[in-house]
Amino acid sequence: MKKKWMRLLLCALTVAVFVSVSAIPAFAAGDVAGAIENTWNTAKSQVQTVVNNVVFPVVDMILAILFFVKVGTAYFDCAPVKAL
Repeated sequence: MKKKWMRLLLCALTVAVFVSVSAIPAFAAGDVAGAIENTWNTAKSQVQTVVNNVVFPVVDMILAILFFVKVGTAYFDCAPVKAL
């Protein structure tokens, strides 16, 4: 019986901690959406620079490698077979 109450108390405590941690953003003072928008506007140029200088070249290189692998495998698949 005591074990059942301890489990119930532990579950209630876990729920209470989860609710209190989740409720903190609900009571934030100020304009949260505006702060997020300003942060995004500030970081937008950095994100664009990283995507243009890092992500696109990596994707291009991967696609080029896959293209040459595909051409090579197609060549070996279509190579003539010598008749006996």
